[in-house]
Amino acid sequence: MQNTAQGFLIYELTHSPAYLGYVTFAYGVASWIFMLFGGVVSDRIPRRILLIITQSAMMILAFILAILTFLSLVQPWHIIALSFGLGIANAFDAPARLAIVPELVDDRDDLSNAIALNGTMFNTGTVLGPALAGIVYAAFGPAWCFTLNGISFLAVLAALVMIETAKSTLPTHHTPPFNAIKEGFHFVLQNRMVLILISIIGIVGFFGMSFQTLFPAWAVDILNGDVKTNGWLRSSQGLGALIGALTIASLGRFKFKGRLLTA
Repeated sequence: MQNTAQGFLIYELTHSPAYLGYVTFAYGVASWIFMLFGGVVSDRIPRRILLIITQSAMMILAFILAILTFLSLVQPWHIIALSFGLGIANAFDAPARLAIVPELVDDRDDLSNAIALNGTMFNTGTVLGPALAGIVYAAFGPAWCFTLNGISFLAVLAALVMIETAKSTLPTHHTPPFNAIKEGFHFVLQNRMVLILISIIGIVGFFGMSFQTLFPAWAVDILNGDVKTNGWLRSSQGLGALIGALTIASLGRFKFKGRLLTA
């Protein structure tokens, strides 16, 4: 909801597709700078604790944007700065969120199914969130989109407090952070399969996903629509991702992951 609403809001404020790029760049560059350190940190402290910290930070950022918007004080640079902050939080949240899944699954044969179900949860949000954001934005304004996003983190934090993970397998002896990152790069370069997978993700992320940045401008200038059109565009992308995640989850312990990825 917040990503959909803040993109349309900054386009309403500036009428400039370039600012859509600035917001996405601020989020992306923060994640890019800090993500490797986020991986190191998620290997050194309990992931559940780290997730509570990052989710709390995201909640605070959402409420700050809501307050600025309610008070009609919001400026484009506010949205860009808060997007940068959200990118920093995500850089530490994403590695921990992905790495905690194996701690919740006893049988490694069920791991791919669990990861797919985790993706299904995320992609369900990308279907429902943008559509709801378009409706709420049109009816009540963008501030309520940010407010509802902030409130939703309370449920996430409650779940993290109650969740029980397997006994921690965190190492007791730590190498310096930069050495750990260097070891990670060395492992990737030496492991052909991992290198191919990361290359695919990098190429798709860089060249294949950037079109969504321009959805607000496309919705208004090309399709002659409004904020609800922008919401439906984002939801349609999420629907495709949800179908893919559900398909993988339904396959269970399948053995042809490489062929499926190639297809």
